[in-house]
Parts: sequence; C-alpha cells; structure tokens
Amino acid sequence: MEEKIMSKFDTYFLMKTDDAIEYAKEKVSQIEWDADSMTAKEIGDGNLNYVFKVTDAKGHSVIIKQAGVEARISADMKLDTDRNRIESEILVLEGKLAPGYVPEIYFYDTVMSACGMEDLSDHEIMRTAMLEHKIFPKFADQISTFMAQVLMGTTDVVMDHQEKKELQRKFINPELCDITEALVYTEPYNDERGRNRVFPPIADFVKEKLYEDQGLHCEVAKLKMDFMTRAQSLIHGDLHTGSIFINEESTKVFDPEFCFYGPMGYDIGNVIANMIFAWANGDAAGAADFCKWVEDVLVDVINMTKEKMEKYYDEHVTDTMCRNELYKKYYMDTIIEDTSAVAGLELIRRIVGMANVKDITTIADEAKRARAEKICITAAIDFIKNRSDKKCGKCFLKTLKDAIAEVDAMHKSCCSHVAER
Repeated sequence: MEEKIMSKFDTYFLMKTDDAIEYAKEKVSQIEWDADSMTAKEIGDGNLNYVFKVTDAKGHSVIIKQAGVEARISADMKLDTDRNRIESEILVLEGKLAPGYVPEIYFYDTVMSACGMEDLSDHEIMRTAMLEHKIFPKFADQISTFMAQVLMGTTDVVMDHQEKKELQRKFINPELCDITEALVYTEPYNDERGRNRVFPPIADFVKEKLYEDQGLHCEVAKLKMDFMTRAQSLIHGDLHTGSIFINEESTKVFDPEFCFYGPMGYDIGNVIANMIFAWANGDAAGAADFCKWVEDVLVDVINMTKEKMEKYYDEHVTDTMCRNELYKKYYMDTIIEDTSAVAGLELIRRIVGMANVKDITTIADEAKRARAEKICITAAIDFIKNRSDKKCGKCFLKTLKDAIAEVDAMHKSCCSHVAER
C-alpha cells in the first residue's frame, strides 16, 4: 500500500506569504514554476479573506485566496471557512452560464479553505479604476449579459425544479446571509450594535431621515423578509465594484462568497448603487465626462439587463404556467422593483453602516462629502419607498437627479436662513 506523503497543508492554518509560495508549488503543479524566483504578496483589500499573488521570474502567476475564521473587518465576526468552497463552485458554475465573465478556477482545497484562480493582472479592480475616473464603454453591455445569463439561468422558470432545489440546498449560506441581514437590512436604521460609522456633519440628517422614519423601517422590514424567504435565483450576493475586475475590453466578476438563493434584484441593485457612489466621487472632483458616462451606465444597465432577461426568458422558459406574456411582464416588473429597493439599501448601508466605500470616504472636502452622502441617502429613500414606480433606466437616473436637486435646494435654503440672521 502506497504511503501518503505528509504535507504541512494537511491541517488548516492561516497562511502568510512564504506559506503561499510553498502552497502554490504544491497545489498548482500544472505550472512549471521557477522555484528560486518565486515571490508572493498579500493583496487582499476586502473585509473577509486573504488573497496572495504568487509569481516567478518566468512570468507565471496564480492568485491564492484563503478564507479566515474571522472577518478582517471585525474579530467579533466568526465565520465558517466553507465559504471558500461555495465561492469556488459558484465561479465554476457561473463560468458555464456566462463564459468569459469570471476568472478560471484551478483548484479548491477544503482542508486549507483556499482556492487557486487565474491571475487577472491585465485588469484592474473596478472601484480603484473609477476612483481615477476611468471610463469603460463596454461595461454596461458586459455586466448586463453576465447578470441576465447567470440570474435567469438559475431560476425556477428555467431550471428543472428538482435540480434548482438541489442547487439551493448546496449553496445555503446562513452565516454570510446573517451578516447581510444585519449590515444591510437592520443596523443602518437603528445602530442597534453601535457599529455604524456616521460622518459627523450629517449626524442630524441621518437621525431624522433614517433612525426616526417608521415608514421607512416598515418598507425595509418587508424587504428583509423577502431577502430571507424568496429563493428566486442564485445571486452573487455582494456584486459591487470591488468585486469586478475590468479593462477596456473585458469585465470579470469574482468574490461570490455571499452567494445563495435570493431575489435577483439584489445583484442588479448593488451594481446600480455602486455606480452612484462612483458618480458622487466624480462629481465632487469635477469630473464631468466621467459623471456623464456613469449616468449613461445607470440607464443602460437597467434597460439592457431587462431586455436580455426577457430574451433569455423567451428562449429558455420551461415551466408551462410561466409561458404567459402577462406573467412574464409581472415577473420582470418585480425584478426591477427589487433592483430599485436594493439600490436604496446598498446606498444607505455604505454611507452609515460599518462597511463604508472609498468612493465616499476619500472625498477630502468636508462640505462636498456631506453633500454626496446626503444625495445618496435622499436617492436611497426614494428607491426604497417608491420602488414600484421604477420601470426603466430613466426612472433610476431621474431619482438621482431629483435627489441632487433636493439636497442642493436644502443647502440653499439653509444658507439663506444663515444670511438673514
């Protein structure tokens, strides 16, 4: 009987850069590494995981991603490392549903809770690129294709119902859903754990608009119960611009560890909200061309995603009761309604919750940042309360424009009162 060769990676531990080099040699054996020149760098900038880029002098490279037992953002958040298995399997599935839109997975390891994936060094993290106000003309078309194919391709209207239930069972994700339920659907409206990070100049605004509005709380409660109970589609669960690699020709989605079966508008709404954050940063910097591009993207992402979903529906629907034009219209309308609601939820939680975004926090001028945050919150409230009114991309852009006008009018009125005194 052949004796098993023992490895230091037979038992879980949190890797450092030297460990990542050894790990890449052992696990990515299909690459002919130049062992003497191998280096590793920890490049993770997210809240949960550790990401190492391993390279050698011959130009070989791999990304090693490992799940820790607690969140980097807070040691109080204890996490199941099985999320790495979920993420790896999801990327493989998404690669089949939307070829070319996710990085290739080389392996995943349930012992070390790590995976090896394609190095996309010819791409940038989209949030980082947009902080430099770079424009990506193909983004709206590409991200809408990805969302339409992955989201529609995993629904009950398309899949065999038993196969869909098996996927739902396989990708149940209670711990990370619990984080979403707290950070997105609860704490931004009451700060019940004292973890919110509110910019002091807008503290009174937040208290009035978010903490004291019982009508808003009612609508968010409805949305929270939908998120927890409506297993509509296999969603990414955290589809923001920090989870997208991009260049002028290509868009690649990664980091789907929050993936589970939920309302598909959750993903689309996250994209919309994070484009608004990018707009707010560009607006504060006076980047007019960039802001115009973002406004066009807001309209195009909604319209293109809806059009591509409708086409996918027509071509792939299998449920006989759903082959009905009236039902299809109802179905699509609910997706856009959910998209609006989630855009609002994401805007609010990133402004006042514990996980802020650099688009906003890097605005150096205090007055400009306060204005940007008020615009985001004002738009968000409309997105949530009036979600059933949103039918197309122009409705989403109008919500942003109306919020800008409302905040600027509020500021003008305030200045007038000060001058009168």
